[in-house]
Amino acid sequence: MQDLTVWSPAMDRTVPVRVIFPKSWYREPRRSYPTLYMLHGGEDDYTSWTRETDVEDLANDAEALIVMPDGGKDGQYSDWYVGQPRWETFHTEELPRLLQRRFRANATRGVVGLSMGGLGALDYAGRHPGMFRYVASFSGIVDLDDPVIRTFLRVYDALHGNKLISAWGDPAEHPDIWRSHNPSAMVTAYRGTKVHLCVGTGDLGPLDAGRDADAALVSTWEGIFTPSQERFAEALRTAGVDVTTHVYNPGTHSWPYWKRELHLIWPSVMNELRR
Repeated sequence: MQDLTVWSPAMDRTVPVRVIFPKSWYREPRRSYPTLYMLHGGEDDYTSWTRETDVEDLANDAEALIVMPDGGKDGQYSDWYVGQPRWETFHTEELPRLLQRRFRANATRGVVGLSMGGLGALDYAGRHPGMFRYVASFSGIVDLDDPVIRTFLRVYDALHGNKLISAWGDPAEHPDIWRSHNPSAMVTAYRGTKVHLCVGTGDLGPLDAGRDADAALVSTWEGIFTPSQERFAEALRTAGVDVTTHVYNPGTHSWPYWKRELHLIWPSVMNELRR
């Protein structure tokens, strides 16, 4: 595992990126590798997957580059309406180019994200058709037009400095920008990509034991995502998209469930990247 410091013209600054290299990377210097991008949540950073899960152990036999880029605090994995930052350009143009030129990445890619990163993963796959062979969203928003989700986002944004409005503009004044980041508005763009969606019901369970009581209670809002995710999955199936789902009960918006889900999907992710 190595931490890279990457200069980004789009961001006009350096961005940290954590990479787990396959064992054969050094001994097979002419070989190229598929890439699995792993996107973190809104209040976290590029260290989260290795801090909260055993992805290093999972990657031990993976013949792929595991790439965990920083996405900023509430960065929304977007090129912001106000001009900066430009996370999408960095993640989908600059970073893949660097990985191909310097680290022998090939054109086969997958992306997994949680919470804000779950929406980011779906956005990147939908806004760049054909770029990713596999996309998984853990507890990610899938329908920005859902009234319940929209109310939640208004409250969330007010508590976090109105960063969504900075990223996408006011939804009443710029509905086109919001629609362009709404997975439910680009269902057919996922054809040819294997999609996995998972979400909890919001009920506390055994995996929440030992957590701070207040934090566990707050994370029960996970359940508001469930109805829209089920509708999105059905729309994907109707459009001919290969989609799998996992609605787990109990399940909150928290790492114990995301770690378990990573283990559940890992064989499928690796199989897709090897095809």
